[in-house]
Amino acid sequence: MASQSPAPTSSRPPKAPAADATLRVLTYLSSQRAPVAAARVAQDLDLPRSTTYDLLGTLVAHGYALHLPQERLYALGPAAYEVSVGYVRHAPLARVGRVVLERTVDAIGESGHLAVLHGRDVLYVVEDRAKGRGRLVTEQGVRLPAHLTATGRAMLAALPLVQLRSLYSTREDLVARQPGVGPSTPAELAAVLEQVRSDGIAREDGEVTPGTRSVAAPVLDHADWPIAAVGLTWQSSRLGEDGVAACAEAVKDAAEKVARAATGRRATRE
Repeated sequence: MASQSPAPTSSRPPKAPAADATLRVLTYLSSQRAPVAAARVAQDLDLPRSTTYDLLGTLVAHGYALHLPQERLYALGPAAYEVSVGYVRHAPLARVGRVVLERTVDAIGESGHLAVLHGRDVLYVVEDRAKGRGRLVTEQGVRLPAHLTATGRAMLAALPLVQLRSLYSTREDLVARQPGVGPSTPAELAAVLEQVRSDGIAREDGEVTPGTRSVAAPVLDHADWPIAAVGLTWQSSRLGEDGVAACAEAVKDAAEKVARAATGRRATRE
C-alpha cells in the first residue's frame, strides 16, 4: 500500500509555486511532533534541498519557524502561534471549549478557563466564573507567563524538549509575578514539568495570585500537540484534598471532551 503524502496538494499546478511550497513546508512543520532536519523536509515534500533551505530561512526570518543550530533542526516559531491564536479566537475550539467548561464549572462549583499557548505566555480565550466566586486574573484576553500557570505548565509539559529549550534557555526567560515565587531557572522549570508529566496534571499554588490554587490538563490533537488547556481555580482554603482530586479529574475529563469535539481525537480514558 502506498504511503500517504505528508502534505497533500491539488492536482492543478499552483499559480504561485513559491507561496505554495512555503505553505507546504509550514504545514509540514506543524504536523510534526518534534523538530526535524531540513533534509527530511526536502525528502518528504519532494523539494530540492537548496529550495528547502531558502524557504526555511524565510520562515525563520519572519518568525514562523525556529532554527535550532546545535541540533540542526527546524520547528514551528512564535509567529505560527500568533496565527493559531487568531484562529482560536473565532474557531470551534473556543466555542466547544465554552460549552464543556460551563458544564464542568456547574458540576464542580469552581471557576474555570480555557487557555492557549502564545510563545512564553498563555492567552485565556474562555473564562467561566462559578456562582458566588470572585473575579480571577484569568479573564478572557489576559496573558500570563506560561511557566507560572497551571494551564501553561500543562501545555509546556506536552512539548518536545528541544522546543522547551528554545523557549526557556536562560534565567531571563522566566519572569516572576512575585519575588522568589515560581521556577526561576530552566532547571527548576524542567523539574516542575517532569512532575506534571508524572502526575498527568499540572498544578499551581499561589504563584499567580496569592491565596488561590489551580489545576489544569492539556487539550491534545492527533499528534499529541497541546492546542489548549482546561483549568479550574479556587481559593486555597476552600477545598480539601478530596475536592482538589475532584477538580483534577474534572479538568482531565473536560480536556479530553474538548479534544474529541474540536479535533476528532479518539477517547483515551474509560
